[in-house]
Amino acid sequence: MSKGVPGVDGFVELATVVRSGFVESRHFGMAVALSPSGARVFTAGDVNAVILPRSTAKPLQAVGTLVAGAVLDGPETAIAAGSHTGEDRHVAVVDKILGAAGLDRSALGCPPDWPEDEPTRFRLISEGGAPDAVRMNCSGKHAAMLAAAVTLTGPADYLDPASPVQQIIQAEIERLTEATTGIVTVDGCGAPLLGMPLIGLARSFSLLATAAPGTAEHQVATAMREHPEYVGGRGHLNSDTMRLLPGVLAKGGAEGVIAMAAPDGHAVAVKVIDGNPRATTALALTLLEKCGADVTAAAALRHVPVLGGGQPVGEIVPAI
Repeated sequence: MSKGVPGVDGFVELATVVRSGFVESRHFGMAVALSPSGARVFTAGDVNAVILPRSTAKPLQAVGTLVAGAVLDGPETAIAAGSHTGEDRHVAVVDKILGAAGLDRSALGCPPDWPEDEPTRFRLISEGGAPDAVRMNCSGKHAAMLAAAVTLTGPADYLDPASPVQQIIQAEIERLTEATTGIVTVDGCGAPLLGMPLIGLARSFSLLATAAPGTAEHQVATAMREHPEYVGGRGHLNSDTMRLLPGVLAKGGAEGVIAMAAPDGHAVAVKVIDGNPRATTALALTLLEKCGADVTAAAALRHVPVLGGGQPVGEIVPAI
């Protein structure tokens, strides 16, 4: 554990960046792995520390939108729980959610953006396109929130933390994480974002993974498993993880956050305190393996190369 530096007590070394045999950088943070009963299988750092989960909270927010009244099919539920890459297939699903609610893209409160998917982005630029809110990676979440808001008091104030839809979402997140922190911030997309303990984030993913049929949690977990291409997209690490490891739930977020859960309910969560996400997938898979999960099929995702002259000259190595 780091000592003597203000603001870093409770963090431990999670990964090292090795270039040509030289340790170039170190990533510190917190990590936790839980059994299906909630017992701690592994901890590193202060896992009770409150973090901002960023987009890792989207599956929990998706549960809240379903409870609040949104009616979504499989791909629609998956994109509500995901951070899509802005491909045309993603836009089509977002438009479908909005249309069913009697809305169009102008109702989206997320900021306009270029798609993260490079081929789509380059095509749109060549066509003279412009950033669009529907291409923003959070538009699926926003569309689901709008669909739920329409069934309550209307879409006008759907991003207000005091609105009925956000109050239901907050209650569901607090139920799933078994924590109430009182911390409500604004995420990068403009939606309310709750602070939560890292261990609570892991606990919520365990509940998602083992939820009973007929529950909102089960609908979200099933959609993510069956439609991983809408949780992320082409070449997205979350999508690739779930495709390679059927039954596993995986969702990362900005600022170095990730959570994963095995089908049996073992669950892990990581927060890299410098905010860099480059080691998070490898770290989460390492933790799942510590829980006894077979992650062999995703071995390639555990090796993050360090390049020199375009060739691998080192690797990011988990230290947990």
